[in-house]
Amino acid sequence: MRKIGNPILDNTIKMLRHASKSSGAKIWLRTSKYLNKSISRKSKVNVGKISHVTKEDEVVLIPGKVLGGGVVSHRIVVGAYTFTKSASDKIKNAGGEVLSIPIFLERYPTGKNVKIIGG
Repeated sequence: MRKIGNPILDNTIKMLRHASKSSGAKIWLRTSKYLNKSISRKSKVNVGKISHVTKEDEVVLIPGKVLGGGVVSHRIVVGAYTFTKSASDKIKNAGGEVLSIPIFLERYPTGKNVKIIGG
């Protein structure tokens, strides 16, 4: 693993790789690879796009940052490395949940029924 100077990000990547090995879920290894990219190549996804490509009560993982552009029209569970304040507020106001990647890993350890968007 490349050291990029951010101990929180380094720890998250390490946690994802460990989860991939222990559960056999390739989704966590793919996510760790996306997070290991340079900042200019990391995913940035607007809530409008998330809302557009999901259905009610779906679970999605964004290997990067969720931005506040657009409208969330239904309840969804979103896990991401970071969220803007407006993105977080819009998801919560629609009845959804905003989860950090470590909490997301605890809740969905096998990665079943989880969509990756923006990776």
